[in-house]
Amino acid sequence: MSEKQPRVFPSDFLWGSATASYQIEGAAREDGRTPSIWDTFCRTPGKVFEGDTGDVACDHYHRWSEDLDLMTELGLGAYRFSVSWSRVQPTGRGPAVQRGLDFYRSLADGLLERNITPAITLYHWDLPQELEDAGGWPERDTAERFAEYARLVAEALGDRVRLWTTLNEPFCSAFLGYGSGVHAPGRTEPESVLKAAHHLNLAHGLGTQALRDVLPSDAQVGITVNPGVVRARTDAPGDVDAARRIDALHTRIFTDPVLHGSYPEDLKRDTRQVSDWSFVKEGDEATIHQPLDFLGLNYYTPTVVSAPVEGDTAPRNDGHGASEHSPWVGSETVNFHLAAGDRTDMGWVVDPTGLVQLLRRFQEEASNIPLYITENGAAFEDKLDAGGAVHDAERIGYLHGHLDAVHQAIEQGVDVRGYFLWSLLDNFEWAYGYSKRFGIVHVDFETLRRTPKASARWYAQVIGSGQLPVEG
Repeated sequence: MSEKQPRVFPSDFLWGSATASYQIEGAAREDGRTPSIWDTFCRTPGKVFEGDTGDVACDHYHRWSEDLDLMTELGLGAYRFSVSWSRVQPTGRGPAVQRGLDFYRSLADGLLERNITPAITLYHWDLPQELEDAGGWPERDTAERFAEYARLVAEALGDRVRLWTTLNEPFCSAFLGYGSGVHAPGRTEPESVLKAAHHLNLAHGLGTQALRDVLPSDAQVGITVNPGVVRARTDAPGDVDAARRIDALHTRIFTDPVLHGSYPEDLKRDTRQVSDWSFVKEGDEATIHQPLDFLGLNYYTPTVVSAPVEGDTAPRNDGHGASEHSPWVGSETVNFHLAAGDRTDMGWVVDPTGLVQLLRRFQEEASNIPLYITENGAAFEDKLDAGGAVHDAERIGYLHGHLDAVHQAIEQGVDVRGYFLWSLLDNFEWAYGYSKRFGIVHVDFETLRRTPKASARWYAQVIGSGQLPVEG
């Protein structure tokens, strides 16, 4: 029997890491930045663990050069970061604030000087509060404001940045922000979920058009989604239908109009008691269906569901945070189950097979569109030992298994161009505050000292060799 060999990745495979503006930047009131919905949400009692905020976060706004040096030390080939809309366009309307754009210009220039590819995400959940006060994503105007914002950023950074993502995980913005209320702005309005999802899709379409108007011809434009890998608990018809329902809400509500130009008919049937979908205007689906240069996929864990059980009123654990309000509009009674297996500190099962399944699905659905894993990673209870080191063997095991899954998919013919590990730094983890650590670099939130964990050294070795060792 032959011994296992290291898995060698393509020589042009893009190795990166990812962050988001509100989670790391801090400087919440500097240089013209105004509150976003997350600034407001964090100040709403009971919404965020221990009342934590992103006011300081990792102070990346002032320490970006140090953080870029860390990226160089790790050998990153690319860095995916998001732009704070309210730092660039404080009211969500009108001219850009040059001080805000200067920060991102300096960041992009610093990356290029270090031979690291900058990859911009225009929207990672931090809507300017003034736009939310005007109705937020359930209002059509927000999509139009996004297109104007996209144009402003592209005009400022198009000469430096070639990889552009319109939205990150619109599912979370719509379903957790306006359905369960566990994310900002914390609203619990079933029809607003569907309106927000549509206007996020429309924002992607309008934003893509605006980007292509401004960017050089060699720029690449895409979107990042977090499709559910939804598995029926059994092959019973009710369980299979429950999986279909959740797949429609979690995934196809976004990927069908983006990739195919129309919303799924079964989604409309499932939600007909919630809305008549009259908010979709003639021509909207064609606008959403813009040509893509790539599709970003975020993956952490699969979802297991079953049919409702008559009389069952137990709380639903769907992995998206505790709330008395369900995000699953029209399918609120579907049961969610915890699969067997090792778990991360988020309570999510570690299952790399879901990543292979996801990549194979979108190799078929997004035919001829290159794929990137734009987020993948895990939170664990990382602590500095007496010597000041973090030995996060569990994270190394998680990353090894999931990079092996990416390699399997490539061997099976899936066109995966790169992998962005979530996350570079421990950071503000949304409603969990600073209680969950996803970074490969430990951050002491009292001193802001950065300490690369064992997983950072391991990832650097993978990047440097271009191959995955036999064992994690």
